[in-house]
Amino acid sequence: MKKKWFSALMAVSMVVFLAGCGGSSKESDGKSSVLNAGAGDQATELSYWTFVELHGQHFEKMLEKWNAASPDRQIKLNVTVMPYDDMHNKLSIAVQTGVGAPDIADIELGKFPDFLAGTPQLEPLNDVAEPYKGTVVQSQLDLYSKDGNIYGLSTHVGATVAFYNTEILEQAGVDYKSIATWDDFKKAGIQVYEKTGKFMGTADTSATWQSALLLAQQGADFTDEAGNPKVNSPELVKGLGILKDLQESNVISTIAGGQPDTEEAYGEFNSGNYAAAFMPLWQMSRYTNYMADLSGKIAIAPLPVIEKGLPRSYGGGGTGTVVTKTAKDVQLAKDFIAYAKLSLDANIEIWNTLGFDPINMSVWDMEEVTHNPDNQFVKYFVNNPFEVLNEIKDEIKLIKSTSASPTINNVLCTVTLNEIFEDGKDVQKALDEAQAQIEQELK
Repeated sequence: MKKKWFSALMAVSMVVFLAGCGGSSKESDGKSSVLNAGAGDQATELSYWTFVELHGQHFEKMLEKWNAASPDRQIKLNVTVMPYDDMHNKLSIAVQTGVGAPDIADIELGKFPDFLAGTPQLEPLNDVAEPYKGTVVQSQLDLYSKDGNIYGLSTHVGATVAFYNTEILEQAGVDYKSIATWDDFKKAGIQVYEKTGKFMGTADTSATWQSALLLAQQGADFTDEAGNPKVNSPELVKGLGILKDLQESNVISTIAGGQPDTEEAYGEFNSGNYAAAFMPLWQMSRYTNYMADLSGKIAIAPLPVIEKGLPRSYGGGGTGTVVTKTAKDVQLAKDFIAYAKLSLDANIEIWNTLGFDPINMSVWDMEEVTHNPDNQFVKYFVNNPFEVLNEIKDEIKLIKSTSASPTINNVLCTVTLNEIFEDGKDVQKALDEAQAQIEQELK
């Protein structure tokens, strides 16, 4: 079985995930901090930009290990956490002008095609990735590649799952394990609303997580085989129609922040106003860090599907860590991020620190790691995440990211989804208008 699912994922070539539209997680105002991690006076200081503060925590742990093992190549890391849009905009200007770029940076998947346009101003990482080929999922190396060159190193698989608040469900007499289809979800949601006055889930307006998972279930995508947009496809019309019906039945509702992975939404979930979220597995770290009141109440399960037998997950989101052309010590930066992102030790830490599903899937079978009773995620959630992951590992579908993806994301998230779920616009009409707008902007 292991060979079956590993080979299936390894065989995926140049197929990538479409990430959510908005910025992710808790964002800072751009303040920096220097991580010494035991480095001596002769250490090289490298700068690192990210839009997720939790990524800095992982790099700090890996930096301590690196410095302990590499006395002659020690590093101090100057970490700057900025809001999603600010960071990507500043990074884009810096790499284009060759002025002011950090040595190392995180680039979110939805933005990555912009940085690969023309001649990428990023360092190829083939040499440092080569030793890990065969141990990490090949599609995760292909994820941030162009013309045979790897430009970014991935952080996770991003298997999308359902997160259920069992306390709310129990109050309504609902068993989350009985939810297999969207019809089941609707029935449960109506019961939850009638018994508790709370919504089962969210109608997302600032991210395409839900749109993507409903497309993936139908074997469809936001673009055609050539990478051209097709957002008014019958599959997306059907998918958003399912969500609109759920909204009209008081099963789901729009949420502050527009999607579950925002600071405003964390408060809504923490207060128990929503009983479910459909998010990639990395959302676990948002629960443990920002929704402490829900500890011991959240269960993880496969996604509902349109009909039984359809795939119950897709890979959502992603972040590629890059080295810029202007890095002060290119090889040192490359060697360090490969160690921090691809090594077995790194993948164990990615699970322990971030709660991400590691791209080195051998970790998935390391029960001493995945079922460690002292692990914060094992302690927080009702059931063990890897029991669900191993159940759905053959069903994790992929959504492409192309040069059209940033435009598609922007239109859907700033206009279309708001029209559908806030203004009540007809789904087909809204998507037809989105298709026309996207085509016009791409000309």
